Amino acid sequence: MMETTIQNETLNDLLAILGIDNHRMLPALRSIAENHTKYLRDLKINVGNVLKLETLTEKEKMLLAYAVAVNERNEVLQASFSIKAAEAGASPEELAETVACVSLLQVNNVFYRFRHFAKKEVYEKTPAGIKMSIMMSPLLGKEFFELLSLCISALNGCELCICA
Repeated sequence: MMETTIQNETLNDLLAILGIDNHRMLPALRSIAENHTKYLRDLKINVGNVLKLETLTEKEKMLLAYAVAVNERNEVLQASFSIKAAEAGASPEELAETVACVSLLQVNNVFYRFRHFAKKEVYEKTPAGIKMSIMMSPLLGKEFFELLSLCISALNGCELCICA
């Protein structure tokens, strides 16, 4: 009984960190809570630690979390982290730019991963033709925009985008 209480407290703490309630719990999280309880505490600690990074502002952390949720097409976390980012000072324009950055990187990542995997000269010489004007003067600042781009490229496994 004591173990169940601790697991419920751990799950509730994790849900609070993520800004979601029991009614909107993610299926994967529910599975961990019900079937892999020994990992639940680690997940809570790891998510909490990432969101406590001292090198980023609260707004930057929430925008990065929002970008990850957008990239992963997780509507529950998108809703939660967009609210948390706004509460941390992100404007609607910055939220929109975050979505635009994710969209741009998804296109870049597909193109450059294909080029990398295909290893054919014809593809190496084919111009990407991807319009990237958003990168010229991002609202979020070039340094943070680059960090956001690296984060999404890492999630999408684009070696060329990260190493270039």
